[in-house]
This record gives sequence, structure tokens and C-alpha cells, in this order.
Amino acid sequence: MRAHDMILTPTGLRYRGRRYPCTIGRGGLSAAKREGDGATPVGTHHIVMTLYRPDRIACPAPWARPILPGDLWSDASDDPSYNQLVRAPYAPSHEALRRADPLYDLVLVTDWNWPNSVTGAGSCIFMHQWRRPGYPTEGCVALKRSHLHDLASEIMPGTRLIVLNR
Repeated sequence: MRAHDMILTPTGLRYRGRRYPCTIGRGGLSAAKREGDGATPVGTHHIVMTLYRPDRIACPAPWARPILPGDLWSDASDDPSYNQLVRAPYAPSHEALRRADPLYDLVLVTDWNWPNSVTGAGSCIFMHQWRRPGYPTEGCVALKRSHLHDLASEIMPGTRLIVLNR
């Protein structure tokens, strides 16, 4: 492991000597992630993109990309744009990135099943704001808003998120 790795452990996310409480998917951890299982995949994932809501927060890093009206993420495993950032109008199954709630005001995008996605292997694993402590995600890693902002201001593209099989 490297000094700048984020390590997901049973006691939280470790990064640069700090521990951040976090939540994971309702399906727990999985070494065999599948679309819709609600699990957080075990393994080494890289941060490939930071997305943020410019109407709600300041740009967290020079390489961050604003979430614009109409930005979506495809979770249609039978579509060529599966597990990709897409734009409305987009008829296949998708997730809106510009949400009414604050969960996606800041999103760290991992390379899980990206950019060359495998059908059914699960759409992207994000790091995003939690609803509340202990409330599970659909497979993503969720943190307290201030902790997510701290991480986003320090990490770089390629920073590794290592999810250990507890």
C-alpha cells in the first residue's frame, strides 16, 4: 500500500493518518459484484473523476468537473453507454447526477467497471455524501459532507481506494 491510498477498513476510511467514518452498500462487501446487488466491491479502485454542483459548492479541485443540468449516469447494462456519464435526453435506465438532495453535490468517481464496462458487473461506485451515519448506500462509499470535501481537496486523479475484504 502507498502513503496516499484511501483504505476502507471495518473502522472507517483511512487516509494520510486520519480515519473517516463512512457507510457502504446495503449488500455489504462483495468480491463478485453484480448490477443491483447493493454491494461495495472489494479490490483496488482508482479515482478517475471529481464531479461537483457549481450552484451549491465551490470547485473542490482544479481537475473537478461541474455537474450540469441534464448530466446522468447510465446504469442500463444492455446499453452501449452503460456505466458512462451521459446527457439527457437518455431513455435507458440511468441515475440523475443533479439531485434535489445534497448526496451528489460532490462525487468522487472510481474506475469500477469503467471505462470498458462488463454487462451486469455493476455500474460505477461513487464516493459521495451520506444521508446520515450508518445509512447504507446502493454500493457506493458515503461520508460526512465535510470529510468528503477534505478528501476531494487533497486527492489527485489515480488516487487508490482500496476496499479490504473484512
